[in-house]
Amino acid sequence: MSKALIVGGNSGIGLASALNLLTKGYEHIYIAGKDLANIDDIPENYRDEFEKKTSSYTVDLTFEKYDIFNQFNDIDTLIITAGFGRVALFENLTECEIKNLIKCNELAAVQIISKFYDRIKSENNFYTAVMVSICGHIVSPFFSVYGAAKAGLAMFIENINTELKAAGLKNRVLDCSPGSVSGTSFAGGRNSIDKIDDFADCFVSKMLERETLYIPKYDEIFKDVIEKYRNNPEEYGAYSYEYKKNSGRISEKPQVVVGYLSGTFDLFHIGHLNLLRKAKEKCDYLIVGVHESGSWKGKVTFIPFEERKEIVGSIKYVDRVEKSFLEDSEAWNEYHYDKLFVGSDYFGSERFKKYEEFFKDKNVEIIYFPYTKGISSTQLREAVSKGKKDEEK
Repeated sequence: MSKALIVGGNSGIGLASALNLLTKGYEHIYIAGKDLANIDDIPENYRDEFEKKTSSYTVDLTFEKYDIFNQFNDIDTLIITAGFGRVALFENLTECEIKNLIKCNELAAVQIISKFYDRIKSENNFYTAVMVSICGHIVSPFFSVYGAAKAGLAMFIENINTELKAAGLKNRVLDCSPGSVSGTSFAGGRNSIDKIDDFADCFVSKMLERETLYIPKYDEIFKDVIEKYRNNPEEYGAYSYEYKKNSGRISEKPQVVVGYLSGTFDLFHIGHLNLLRKAKEKCDYLIVGVHESGSWKGKVTFIPFEERKEIVGSIKYVDRVEKSFLEDSEAWNEYHYDKLFVGSDYFGSERFKKYEEFFKDKNVEIIYFPYTKGISSTQLREAVSKGKKDEEK
């Protein structure tokens, strides 16, 4: 009996596809997503079976770390539905959105497929499907980076299918490229498995039939749309621009959560690492400000500023490292972060009481983390200082 891995299967199309595979007799479904699978979205009459025959994992596809996928050695089906986007002009996308749009919508899918490519190009049956987008096949203003990522993904799939065919192999990768799908949050509503069920059934069936491109509603809508685009890309682009502009779907708020924390990070230790890891777990994009010196706390630093900055920037949890501002509130004026992280020893301090007042009308959450017990920069600093004094004797 077959087993499948669905990346992005915690909700929406991915979750509906998992349920569809179970109805087709699959023995087990591994689900990997930003969150654990939302069992509440599964119809009640299927929940018991779904919980027995699925395993759920969390994965952040913007990390560029894909070792988690090495463990799924028993699958013969791979479905990738993960992705995100928002209707916005390119100029209104933040730096972190641009990076994460490309990572999540293109790079992650390519990297994951590479993990399983030896099975895709084998003589054994292996089924693969990727949720791309109609934006990957036609111009789509207000979806500039999302569309570019999906276009790259569509061309990648077309290329490897050509290579598989030339090698005389039977397995293929399905490019499923819908427009908006009713019943998904991407279309601006709530996820509803009942509404997605027919779409998921067609999607899964096309994959099992080893088709290479599936555009839902092609005859009804997209055949004409694609023809108009190919005949006059500029004219179609102008039409698409006005359509989206008047659709009421343009979003002003980025779809990534930006976090910020600052510190000296002298004599880097496990406490620092734990702080960065916990912060990254609570945001999509972590900016770290490194203090130029420890003078603001009346302390001497042992490691030069540029070296401390390089050490912090090398940590996988950190997306961007900068010289810190004098105050974290000044950093907000520059980065407009959503969450501010700090050690719990600052809770109730005059400085952070002022921050709490400053952020009250800015929708910024201050999160206080407890320090790692057993080690601190102060202890290390004292040990180093003592060692130096002993050497001088």
